[in-house]
Amino acid sequence: MFEQKALDSLDDFFLEYGKRRQQGIYFYRINGYNDAVGKFLVRYYEEARRTGVIIEGKIPNPNEKNLAYYEEIMGMQFQLSMGFLLTSLQKWLPRMKDYQRKNVAESLYDTLNDMRREGKNDHMLRNAYIKFMCWLYYKFERIVNQLGESRIPKILYEGTISNYELKLLCILSGAGCDIVLLQYQGDGSYSALDRDSRFSRKLELPGMGEFPQGFSVRALRKELEDKVNAERLYGTPPRLQNCTNAWIEGKGLADVQKPVQERGQDDRFFYNCFLRMEGVEDKLTYLNELYRFQMEITGAGRNLVIVESELPPPSNEEIGAIRRNQYKDVNRLIGDLTANIIYASDMELQRILRRAFTDVVLEEAKNVENHLNRLTNRTIYLLCWLKRYQDALFKKWESPRVECFIYLGGCKNENEAYFLRFLSRLPVDVVILAPDLNRKCCLQADNLYELHYGESLQVRKFPRESADLQLSTAAYHAERELDTLMYQDTGMYRNQQYQKGISATLQSIYEEIGILWDQELKYRPNFEVKDSVVTMPVIYAKVSGVKEGLVQPYWVGIKKLLTPDTLLIKGAPYLRSEDPNPVRAYATGFLKNGKLQRAKIQAHSCYTYGVLREEVQEHILDKLQLLLDRKLIRGIYENGTEYTVIATVLNLNKDILRMLQKFDFTKKNPKVVYINTSEAVLTLEDSILTAFLNLAGFDVVFYVPTGYQCVERYFNSKGMEEHQIGEYVYDLAVPDFDTISIKPRRSWREMIFKRGD
Repeated sequence: MFEQKALDSLDDFFLEYGKRRQQGIYFYRINGYNDAVGKFLVRYYEEARRTGVIIEGKIPNPNEKNLAYYEEIMGMQFQLSMGFLLTSLQKWLPRMKDYQRKNVAESLYDTLNDMRREGKNDHMLRNAYIKFMCWLYYKFERIVNQLGESRIPKILYEGTISNYELKLLCILSGAGCDIVLLQYQGDGSYSALDRDSRFSRKLELPGMGEFPQGFSVRALRKELEDKVNAERLYGTPPRLQNCTNAWIEGKGLADVQKPVQERGQDDRFFYNCFLRMEGVEDKLTYLNELYRFQMEITGAGRNLVIVESELPPPSNEEIGAIRRNQYKDVNRLIGDLTANIIYASDMELQRILRRAFTDVVLEEAKNVENHLNRLTNRTIYLLCWLKRYQDALFKKWESPRVECFIYLGGCKNENEAYFLRFLSRLPVDVVILAPDLNRKCCLQADNLYELHYGESLQVRKFPRESADLQLSTAAYHAERELDTLMYQDTGMYRNQQYQKGISATLQSIYEEIGILWDQELKYRPNFEVKDSVVTMPVIYAKVSGVKEGLVQPYWVGIKKLLTPDTLLIKGAPYLRSEDPNPVRAYATGFLKNGKLQRAKIQAHSCYTYGVLREEVQEHILDKLQLLLDRKLIRGIYENGTEYTVIATVLNLNKDILRMLQKFDFTKKNPKVVYINTSEAVLTLEDSILTAFLNLAGFDVVFYVPTGYQCVERYFNSKGMEEHQIGEYVYDLAVPDFDTISIKPRRSWREMIFKRGD
């Protein structure tokens, strides 16, 4: 039999038996994780897959067919003797050599004998023996004829081991197997079976902690399969690989202008850069530097592509030209879509393109968490842009030349970032110019080199020709700097300085509504500007009852809230389902997989918001998407209510649109005062409207003197604050507020002793 020994290092597991410092086998429990354990398990899994057995979960118990076959071949006799065990093993597992059979028989005898000493009777020993024999035949037959050889077979067991499973592994260990137990839940269950660790040892290494979330043998297997499949996907590798940024000196555009011959001499590589320059070093000379730069690049015979502000989305014709199918996994997606990359005039360049494509798609698959539809759509965009720009970029390309791609303004979305990460793996210098510090580029990449300058400059057009140069005076820039000093982190704000705003409902007492109502948002509690996004503290409340039952002061209090930017609604309903709505017929086509189809909406004939500022349109669509995502209205994604939401928000009346058009997120916000004195309940459309306006930054207050539950019917949650201010009063008629004076009546003393107005 083989003796169990202690490891000097994890690599000892992979030594042949004769080369081990201590002649023996290893049986270890792994209850924790670090990088060394992770690398070991990958290698051990591969060994067990080739020359051993991997157990995930439990060893299946012998079924009726297994037992019937055993009884047919072996009968049901049992004796606890070496002679009986040797004879039985020779008949049941005939492929074993004599010394292997002897080791298994001795180990099996020791285990059964231990069980007898523990008090097990002959009937129980026979059942255990038959179970062990069936397991050896049906689960471990592939390794029993390897026992005792120089290359030791491996067993990897994942999970919480049972008593009889542990006994079987002890038999195999004694017969010459290395064994690893993976125990994600620790040693608790195992200790109940082997309190003194007689059968196995616990692995203890510095820095071991919990296993990573989601770690399993199955995940390990998938990772290895993905690696093998990826190697199969690449096909014939290109001769050249990219050496990105390793050679640059941090000089920005001067690095890009550096001749290829001076970048590096190793002919296995092409030397490119992937660079983002945020801000400008000198406002007065920046445009002139860009003009001279593009002259130098084209003068050196390098192809140059310049994109400004955005990568125009692919047209329907471009998308239709991409050959594609439906995909069930990433490998099929890559294998199929790679065929769209054709550069017949230079096979080496085609191999570089396809290798980069495979790399970036596999990388992106992790970013989108294997949402194949999203990955497919994003990859089709990449291929469309490649087809659009590849002729201009690689016209007459020859190694080791490196071309140049300039993107002025920076990436606006993940599709653009995905494409630029792809370009950075090609013989192309990719340069992102982001001179305006107020506009952030969303691109993130490990191989991106960044330069940051303190000055900010708005540049809408790259100066390709001398006529494009729009040079500014020092006084002009000084005025812009003063503007920046005044309106950044000072509490003062320019008109329409910010385009993004999120509303946050204030929790307040009733008396604070009148105090906060006409305040600018920047003076309200919890106002904040972070990363150019304004947090707008808004009022969203229901006021039930009439204070002390006094009706006249009640109407006066409401009159005080009627500012020029207040929409007054004098009774329910305000909107009805039967009202004309030209969007309703098309709403089902404006939503796909829970996401608004913005381009489709804005291009449709029923879309009337095109006259609004672009940032206002984006604000409306953002809050509409948020309203759907939060499911604030009952029935969203349950009974088609989401289409009513879309139709209602895209059919706002002119007064509300004008309020949104002039709304400045740092100043006074628009308001809604909704009075309902009757038993009428808000319609679904009313609920959608008020929920949307709350998200858009409006103050919304419902006045319900009856205290009835007339507001809440269609809301999924009680997002508004409710104030109970007094007695419930019924059958009130809403007055003409123009006839109500908010000035207090003067007393007779004031009329006698004080001068009149």
